Amino acid sequence: MQNMSLIASLSSTTSQLTSLPSLPSSTSPLSRKFPLTFREKNRTPITPHKLPFSARPTTTRVVLVKSQATAPASSEAVAVTPVSSEMKAWVYGEYGGVDVLKLDSNVTVPDVKEDQVLIKVVAAALNPVDAKRRQGKFKATDSPLPTVPGYDVAGVVVKVGSQVKDFKVGDEVYGDVNEKALEGPKQFGSLAEYTAVEEKLLASKPKNLDFAQAAALPLAIETAYEGLERTGFSPGKSILVLNGSGGVGSLVIQLAKQVFGASRVAATSSTRNLDLLKSLGADLAIDYTKENFEDLPEKFDVVYDAIGQCDRAVKAVKEGGSVVALTGAVTPPGFRFVVTSNGAVLRKLNPYLESGKVKPIVDPKGPFSFDKLAEAFSYLETNRATGKVVIHPIP
Repeated sequence: MQNMSLIASLSSTTSQLTSLPSLPSSTSPLSRKFPLTFREKNRTPITPHKLPFSARPTTTRVVLVKSQATAPASSEAVAVTPVSSEMKAWVYGEYGGVDVLKLDSNVTVPDVKEDQVLIKVVAAALNPVDAKRRQGKFKATDSPLPTVPGYDVAGVVVKVGSQVKDFKVGDEVYGDVNEKALEGPKQFGSLAEYTAVEEKLLASKPKNLDFAQAAALPLAIETAYEGLERTGFSPGKSILVLNGSGGVGSLVIQLAKQVFGASRVAATSSTRNLDLLKSLGADLAIDYTKENFEDLPEKFDVVYDAIGQCDRAVKAVKEGGSVVALTGAVTPPGFRFVVTSNGAVLRKLNPYLESGKVKPIVDPKGPFSFDKLAEAFSYLETNRATGKVVIHPIP
């Protein structure tokens, strides 16, 4: 596989969002099983209007957003229609496999708090945490069911809260909608036509990226950045990245080299992705199918374990070094953290994205269309994806 084909060039994406066929509410199994009014903690239930669309009042104006002339990679135009009281969204009302996901056409559009904006979602992306949440791996700290899943979002602002200062209607934004990934994540996520997000979690979409590329970034790049910061990574240090072709690992390589000034970057992948690792800036690409990284004589200041092999990772770190473990059992001196969504991090990294020094990696099997979400999740859960699994377009 040619490495450059993995750096998503999505200029062929549709120039205008299309709508999926409506699912009749009378035949929707989810509509029969769960009420359509979602309830978030400490908030008043939202009751859907029963007026026909033409009779529903709306204060949101129609916006046609066109990408900047200087941004050929972001050539799509997005038609944003007046906001209705209901929307299409993927929902699950019980924990389980991909079969619990249901597409519902009558989900209430979330209301907007004073510090939030309402986003017309254009693209979203999947993360391992999405699957773990759906499987009930952290149900004790999850928001109440039913749930609209999704962390990563890229889209257009269609409504702003009274305290919002930096965004206005029509702005193109991206971000991770959940400030704390595992502690009370939003009941209304990004896998829907609309999502409400706090202003502080968002940044302006990089001008050179289209929505699908932008959606591939937020949670992964914030995780990569925060992990490097927590290790005290600084210019002149060396790093080994485990699963360098994954969503987080591919960005750790780039940030370590381009932002933090690494003196040497090594990374692991299967044979097919070795060229990708080199194109991202890895000085040493290790084929994990042919050699054990912990047996190499070279040791590293930091090992960033993005695959779940901390017991082996600690054997590859220098004395006094750091090991970041994103998943699996943690072996000292390894440590784990849960990323905090922060729009300021995205704003800080935007110049590196707009200059092309740091690039999003979208898995070549995608983007997956909105109606193929179950298929996209199934693919994600094979742990074979390269970069990020993206959902685009969203109607």
